[in-house]
Amino acid sequence: MSGGLEKSLFNLKFTAKQLSRQAAKAGKDEATEKNKLKKAIQQNHPDIAKIYAQNAIRKQNEKLNLLRLGSRIDAVASRVQTAVTMRQVTGSMAGVVKGMEGAMRAMDLEKISAVMDKFETQFEDLDVATGYYENATSSATAVGTPQDDVDRLMHLVADEAGVELQAEMRTPEQAAPTKN
Repeated sequence: MSGGLEKSLFNLKFTAKQLSRQAAKAGKDEATEKNKLKKAIQQNHPDIAKIYAQNAIRKQNEKLNLLRLGSRIDAVASRVQTAVTMRQVTGSMAGVVKGMEGAMRAMDLEKISAVMDKFETQFEDLDVATGYYENATSSATAVGTPQDDVDRLMHLVADEAGVELQAEMRTPEQAAPTKN
């Protein structure tokens, strides 16, 4: 089992690193979509601009979800690392216990017990806090692309591009001159 925990720890760290790389790629894709959005707005293509805005928001959400998942996996890796370390410490302590028997007779066992109980309580409190954080972050995940977000991003990119975005961009029918 000793190799199993180390192998699991390696796999967890590797997975966390992969998720971090995927999040960085999603961030780059988001920037690419924003650049396409900017060009579409400058060329007065409202339908295409909306598609690029939706893509940019989706990539941003993907990046956040990947970072969130990577953080959770990193937290699990930390717990596994603690388990590996505790197992090593326990093995070392087993060898030392035999030599400490004489010294233990002179020590106050109640104080040692109280300290160990306090340590255990703090560890459990940490576990509860970590569980609460994981639940809170998983419930905050957005699934869709709200229209307000799309409109807000389109206005932001239009401002950066120096293009005045009308309340409704002209559709191709409005852009063509009409003959009466």
